[in-house]
Amino acid sequence: MADIAALKQELVTANRILAKENVLDSFGHITVRHPEKPNHFFMSRARAPEVLDEGDILEMTLEGVVVGPTPSPGKPYSERFIHGAIFEARPDVMAVVHNHSPSVIPFTVTGKKMRPIMHMCAPIGNDIPTWDIRTKFGDTNLLVTNMDMGRDLAKALGPRTVSLMRGHGSVVVGKSIREVVFTSIYMEKNADMLIKALTIGGGEVMYLSDGEVEINTRGRAGFTLERGWENWCNKVERPYVSQDWDMGPGFSKTDK
Repeated sequence: MADIAALKQELVTANRILAKENVLDSFGHITVRHPEKPNHFFMSRARAPEVLDEGDILEMTLEGVVVGPTPSPGKPYSERFIHGAIFEARPDVMAVVHNHSPSVIPFTVTGKKMRPIMHMCAPIGNDIPTWDIRTKFGDTNLLVTNMDMGRDLAKALGPRTVSLMRGHGSVVVGKSIREVVFTSIYMEKNADMLIKALTIGGGEVMYLSDGEVEINTRGRAGFTLERGWENWCNKVERPYVSQDWDMGPGFSKTDK
């Protein structure tokens, strides 16, 4: 139970960080798969990410049914089906972010593809699809409010790390909370820099090659994730707990 409590604490910290870094605002959400029950996941109740706390975290089945203590602390997010469907389709995924990252949105409604232009942004990959809810479901409010919609989105995502959502936002997946937070933050940074590069370059940009994407993604582990996580925890005044990496002098493996 101590590990579950720590995981919930990390999920709250992730929400605060993503809000601080302009990935989430009053809307959007992050989830993590239950480490002991792979068909369950943890997610906050429907509340602004910047203000939630551990008491807001719900446990859900992949179908979006709230389980656990009664009464529930509050209403669940209507788009919880995004997360359940991706966890269902991707056993390798441990954490999911759905966001309305502002610099990313223009790439969901134009023909201009989003690709990484900086080494830290490589994990978003060169092959980023755009899912359009209208293709299968017609005119909607663009929200993913049932498992059929969630599964269609998960199919578009496929084995990738990122899928854009036309006129809405994106989904980002990872093998841990820290990994998916890192990728989400640098996707927003990449989109912002790419818009600027396209502007000053007259539409001509030198993107990372597939080889560069693979090398930089493979090398982004341990120290890189921890370095970012410690910095972001400090920004939102949340406890930093180091994972089991050789971080070198000056890094504690306990709460700061």
